[in-house]
Amino acid sequence: MDTSVTSQAVETGILPTRYWHTLEDGRVMCDVCPRACKLHEGQRGLCFVRACQNGEIVLTTYGRSSGYCVDPIEKKPLNHFLPGTPVLSFGTAGCNLACKFCQNWDISKSRDMDRLMDQASPEAIAITAQQHGCKSVAFTYNDPVIFAEYAMDTADACHARGIKTVAVTAGYISESARSDFFAKIDAANVDLKAFTEDFYYKLTGAHLQPVLDTLVYLKHETDVWLELTTLLIPGKNDSDEELTAMCKWIKQELGADVPLHFSAFHPDYKMADIPATPLATLVRARDIALKQGLHYVYTGNVHNIEGDTTFCPNCQSPLIVRDWYQINDYRLTSDGHCPDCGNSIAGKFDKTAGTFGRNRIPVAISN
Repeated sequence: MDTSVTSQAVETGILPTRYWHTLEDGRVMCDVCPRACKLHEGQRGLCFVRACQNGEIVLTTYGRSSGYCVDPIEKKPLNHFLPGTPVLSFGTAGCNLACKFCQNWDISKSRDMDRLMDQASPEAIAITAQQHGCKSVAFTYNDPVIFAEYAMDTADACHARGIKTVAVTAGYISESARSDFFAKIDAANVDLKAFTEDFYYKLTGAHLQPVLDTLVYLKHETDVWLELTTLLIPGKNDSDEELTAMCKWIKQELGADVPLHFSAFHPDYKMADIPATPLATLVRARDIALKQGLHYVYTGNVHNIEGDTTFCPNCQSPLIVRDWYQINDYRLTSDGHCPDCGNSIAGKFDKTAGTFGRNRIPVAISN
């Protein structure tokens, strides 16, 4: 990280990137994600934050954020990564997908850079996380793939202070960029939005296969702790057949120990006419996943203590009992095993659980 370059980028918001190449017709193609936007001078990509300036692709939101907040790590959601600890969360604006059901559309679809009032250098973010006792920093709210350079520089600053990094992402990243990006990441929650190409194409403007490729890469070629989330939308991706096929693929390609979170859709953005997901649908999805042999399956953003609880896959003892984001009982041994049968529980655990609970603390950062 060149501090002189990053200092200037924080001031201007503009940082030259390296994920691009020039086409024969003079346009410049962005190589950070499979969308491969081909841009004339002055044009922006679909994500809106990567643009063609002076014949190269630049990031236009470096050092800018839509806000910073200390959250419970379980809110990302990550249930097997430093449970009970606080995480400093932030995002920028824009997105490289076009989900009609986006639950953060005011940020991800923002075209108003005035939203990005908060300004912070990577070092300032790391210092703030340390001051608030955060064990990790999360790149979230919108997809960090589109602000990869800012996220990677922040990750370097965090790691220098012993702070872990978390990416909450749709996994829509190119092969050329993913090795650089995920080399800086300690844990990721990837949105597997559905398990059909039809859903991805019609409702996200993207494709399924690049996401599956990212998941296989993360599991088998990195040390990143991986968890998955699927937002269940009534009538769109919640059939028994699709859920069964998805869970079979997860077990076969990623393994039974990758945690899976099913979360509830709420009418929003361009799909306000679709009803909210009933709890029964999440419970049904969880039952399907467990029957397909997945070990750790959760129901998210609904009140369901059983669906929030981590059970030992060997003896079925409840090991981490949660009520929303509050840990009510933590029984893992100091080395991450079930105290009843000795089975090793998949995850990245401290010797004891954190006690941050359901708190949410907005913070301001000074450079």
